[in-house]
Amino acid sequence: MELMSKVEFNKSLNTLTPSLKSFALNLTKDSEDAKDLYQETAFRAITNREKFKAGTNLKAWLFTIMKNIFINNYRKKSKVSTIIDSTNNMYYLNSSDTAINNGAGTNLMMDELGGMINSLDDSIRVPFEMHYTGFKYQEIADQLELPLGTVKSRIFFARKELKSQIQRQYGNLSTIRSKLSA
Repeated sequence: MELMSKVEFNKSLNTLTPSLKSFALNLTKDSEDAKDLYQETAFRAITNREKFKAGTNLKAWLFTIMKNIFINNYRKKSKVSTIIDSTNNMYYLNSSDTAINNGAGTNLMMDELGGMINSLDDSIRVPFEMHYTGFKYQEIADQLELPLGTVKSRIFFARKELKSQIQRQYGNLSTIRSKLSA
């Protein structure tokens, strides 16, 4: 692999600087962030100069580095949603305007669902619960000494019965989904 000399590499990088800065501004939409992105790209390009193959497209290589840095930074920022409250009395952090979902409604529905499962006939409840807890159909068949087809049909009938109980209790499935997401 033929390497570019440091002087050649730096000269080529300087030639591409306006294009890189423009691309950085296009990605970030903020001049300060664009400067930081360009600087990080130039730093990584210079420190990884030996990975660039002479005779290939330097501009594409630099744009790829910049795009990857931007994407990684974006992912980091999206994972961390920090609230900075610069008010003297920490008004925004202490205000109770934001609703916090504590999952109580979901817990109640899960308790009711547990009751519905317990109300099933043992012949379909036991295979269903075993499957729900992670047993494979064949394992259930072996443990209960039943044919595989019987196990599958009993689990199917348990699901069907639970679905009808849920619909009687809560209405259609879209109503249930809206209650769970609220």
